[in-house]
Amino acid sequence: MRYQISGKQIDIGTALQTHVQTELGEAVAKYAQRPTDANVVFSRSAHEYVCEATVHLSTGLTAQARGHETEIYAAFDSCCEKMETQLRRYKRRLKDHHRDRSEPVELSAASSYILASDKTPTEEEPSSLQPIIVAEMETKIPSLSVGEAVMQMELAGAPVLIFRQEGQDGLNVVYRRDDGNIGWIDP
Repeated sequence: MRYQISGKQIDIGTALQTHVQTELGEAVAKYAQRPTDANVVFSRSAHEYVCEATVHLSTGLTAQARGHETEIYAAFDSCCEKMETQLRRYKRRLKDHHRDRSEPVELSAASSYILASDKTPTEEEPSSLQPIIVAEMETKIPSLSVGEAVMQMELAGAPVLIFRQEGQDGLNVVYRRDDGNIGWIDP
């Protein structure tokens, strides 16, 4: 696993870097196979040290954790503990969902576009109602059950997930509502 350990206006010594690599490496190795890279950033917020860690896994999952304490090592230990808890929960969810599934998830190809936003509020109508396409990418739409779709959305930290419900035609959407609950659109 590749590590990028840095500090925002803080000098990070080699002892702290070694501590981060060994502790985070052990925590991630327990619950995740093949982690690709980790980014750990230390900063100060008033009298506390803040540690933010992001770990990218080969499965596409990005796990993030944040800890803050009055000492820099304690801030990292708090962050590492949260990361380990998060990875343990995700691994348990994946194990529970894969018991019922006998075949791998089927993926369908689709196009994904990034549209330019109109950041300048004007009172005049735009000359064209066609949006400006900034980027075009290929994306995959999985064929999942509703429970698996909710789990995938939470794992990715995304506000919305589009999927095909197994055994049905049409696209379904699960999304996080403003009240904290999950919404499901079934055509």
